[in-house]
Amino acid sequence: MESLKEIYFDLPDATSGAVRLATAWANVPEPIADTDVETYKNKIREQLKAQDATLVAHYYVDPVIQDLAEETGGCVADSLEMARFGRDCESSTLLVAGVRFMGESAKILSPQKRVLMADMQATCSLDLGCEISAFEAFCDQHPDREVVVYANTSAAVKARADWVVTSAVGQEIVLHLHQQGKKILWAPDRHLGSYIQHTTGADMVLWQGSCLVHDEFQADELLVMKKRYPDACVLAHPEAPANVLEHADFIGSTSQILAAAARFPHTLFIVATDQRLQHKLKQLLPNKKFMPAPTGGVGATCKSCAFCPWMSLNNLPALLGSLTRNQTEIHVDETIRVAAEKSLKRMLDFSADTALRQQLQQVLQVA
Repeated sequence: MESLKEIYFDLPDATSGAVRLATAWANVPEPIADTDVETYKNKIREQLKAQDATLVAHYYVDPVIQDLAEETGGCVADSLEMARFGRDCESSTLLVAGVRFMGESAKILSPQKRVLMADMQATCSLDLGCEISAFEAFCDQHPDREVVVYANTSAAVKARADWVVTSAVGQEIVLHLHQQGKKILWAPDRHLGSYIQHTTGADMVLWQGSCLVHDEFQADELLVMKKRYPDACVLAHPEAPANVLEHADFIGSTSQILAAAARFPHTLFIVATDQRLQHKLKQLLPNKKFMPAPTGGVGATCKSCAFCPWMSLNNLPALLGSLTRNQTEIHVDETIRVAAEKSLKRMLDFSADTALRQQLQQVLQVA
């Protein structure tokens, strides 16, 4: 069974810069019975093998799907590593457990492969809030700027960009461009853009989108929580608001949060990102404890309560259905794909340049 859920997201106006709330809908599936989990998993295993398919999952999907991906030779990762893994694995079919822009990125980098999604409705508030015609108008207002877009965007927006970045490499790429004297047009997440602008000193104009999950973390309630747990270390994703990041002990992408939790000596952590990352944190670090950062409190709406509603569309019946019905295949117009591939490959080539990245990381640490 499914329940129709109303979802609000920020929709910026390219001309005025004003932001209004827009509405989207999603048919969020009810949890399946525990007794059915193994049956579904076994059927999916059979189909993956029969169809030469690999399951690639994001840290924000259901832990059962994360485990299944690893059990079947796929991967659980952030969007950068998902892109790499999908490109480099030998399977002729990729089954992407995540949201639509991740499936499109996989198709852009692997046009010869069949790319399936668990649910074609699975999207992202950042993607929805950066529609291509409005974004093109914004770019036309700033023709002298290097266009850098976050991975959480459509293939069409990526095709308009000079660079695509993820939160794992966004700071370094913008700093690299800043050192070359380039001015930046950034889209779509305003919080991540502001954080990168602050830490790099780059000249940036920002599209005013936001992630509905990270935008809800509350600084006041976080301070209350820190007083209650004074020994806790706060790990935050840079899509969170600036007043939340001010109180974080570490700011980074999902993969960087995992590494920081392992590296830091603390045994108790407050984590400001989608709660499903805690599954991997607890797997890797069973002797440490993790608590979600607060999305409730004064002024909070708790529209997501730190669970992305579109990531929730990924469940075992949907994965099995995508393999058996073949109705959820990702297609990208070839002209758009070729243009988007250039900006994605720039990111992947940059991320592979270890020496350059180390130099830039040293500059960021000093700053």
